[in-house]
Amino acid sequence: MLQSAYDVLVVGAGAAGLYTALSLPQHYRVGLITKDSVARSASDWAQGGIAAVIDPQDSASLHITDTLVAGAGLCDEDAVKFLVENAAECIHHLVDLGVAFDRHNHQLALTLEAAHSRRRVLHAADTTGRAVVSVLAERVLERQNIQVLDQTFVLDLWLDSENQCQGVCLIYKSEVHWVRAQAVILATGGGGQVFAQTTNPAVSTGDGVAIAHRAGAILRDLEFMQFHPTALTKPSAPRFLISEAVRGEGAHLIDRSGYRFAFDYHPSGELAPRDVVSRAIFNHIQKTEADPATATVWLDLRPIPTETIQHRFPNIIQVCQKWGVDVFKEPIPVAPAAHYWMGGIGTDLENQTSIAHLYAVGETASTGVHGANRLASNSLLECLVFGAQFRSLSLDPISAAPLKAVETLSVEFDPEPIGQFRAALRRLVWQSAGISREQKTLDAAIAQVQSWQQEFLQLPLSQLLCNFKLDRALKLNLSAQDLRSWGELYNLFDIAVLILKSAALRTESRGGHYRSDFPQTSETWRVHTIVKQNHWTTAPVRDISAPPANP
Repeated sequence: MLQSAYDVLVVGAGAAGLYTALSLPQHYRVGLITKDSVARSASDWAQGGIAAVIDPQDSASLHITDTLVAGAGLCDEDAVKFLVENAAECIHHLVDLGVAFDRHNHQLALTLEAAHSRRRVLHAADTTGRAVVSVLAERVLERQNIQVLDQTFVLDLWLDSENQCQGVCLIYKSEVHWVRAQAVILATGGGGQVFAQTTNPAVSTGDGVAIAHRAGAILRDLEFMQFHPTALTKPSAPRFLISEAVRGEGAHLIDRSGYRFAFDYHPSGELAPRDVVSRAIFNHIQKTEADPATATVWLDLRPIPTETIQHRFPNIIQVCQKWGVDVFKEPIPVAPAAHYWMGGIGTDLENQTSIAHLYAVGETASTGVHGANRLASNSLLECLVFGAQFRSLSLDPISAAPLKAVETLSVEFDPEPIGQFRAALRRLVWQSAGISREQKTLDAAIAQVQSWQQEFLQLPLSQLLCNFKLDRALKLNLSAQDLRSWGELYNLFDIAVLILKSAALRTESRGGHYRSDFPQTSETWRVHTIVKQNHWTTAPVRDISAPPANP
């Protein structure tokens, strides 16, 4: 049953949201909001693993260096150091909670992934995310102080007269309510669904970034999207991610003729950083294929011993079989797809945003850890290390009053234009802000998205919900799914404009951002792009690691 107030509202129930909820002091009343159900998130899809220094042959300095190199000059060194040095403690806590990582001779097994200089990636076969999230979800459901609010969609933040966060406006069982909280923590994940080709699940619509943007929070580095090099690419199949770990174990990237082309683009070949491998595939397809838009390359697992494939990658075997690929006899057709958003809501090491009492954690945040390109298997780690920071969150108690009386309202709604807008938007953003970008295409895309957005905002439901007053609580005549579809598109339009304008501003190529008209990296652009409301600026890497909270 929805309450009118909670001590803390956590928005999102992937690894970041679940671990945050568990880390909060148990005397707080916590509302854990998910627009789907617990454990339907990108974390649940994460295959590769979690990076941590637990091998005596490894060191924190090596992990820090690998992360900084992958981040291409835009990592905040203090944030990276904090991440790496707190990794082992979080891994041991996961083991204590019941996560069954793979072991070798009774020791935690470690694998190598691209751009890591040592074997330091822990895994649970090839479904590490699922293993972690399922255990975290079980522990959350055991907690008496945590109320899970599923099928609940947050529309916007509730700010007071001093622009401090004091709660949210949300849709719960087709009812629109204002709910108060002493702290709101956004853990909504990424925004891959703004691209037509993505490994992200359908829930990854950039909700947290869009919500924070509309409230005036500082956002950072939104142009940096990581495109995973190897997503299964078959007609009708979802873009299922073929983990980095497959290449770490020895799989080869080959073209139609069987040629290992990745070494033409980087001396590390298949084990180069993700942005390098993605562009290598993109460029090789452009050079060698008659129809680049639908072409693939292939990932050949046959150099890996059969027993290793069976032990390490049972889920990949199963999914590929479902779509007609026998990995023991033939290579897997793959192509790049949007995978991970390095940019997000600017935060400090305590997860505080530029709006007081508003926090962000996980992929929706920009902590300074990932820079221009995330190192493989640092993402689940970031969810844990930064989620653990909420152990020390100090709040004043809040009392709950009855929810406002609900008035019933019928509103005209046609779901068809929502689906059409969403499909067209995703195609346009993929074509204009995918792996290769250039000014003319970006400018045209910005104009088109803003035109569609204005049409969307004229819809009757848009007029109602975008101007919803504080003194009202409504029950609408629409299903929860219809309302969620509207809300996701509302956010996707904002996300598209933010990414496109940020990509147009940065006239260089760096990490996950590649401009064909500015293919070189420029020292002048070794800065963060900063967005506040509709103003774009830049800030030095060292000076923006901790956007100040309002006093």
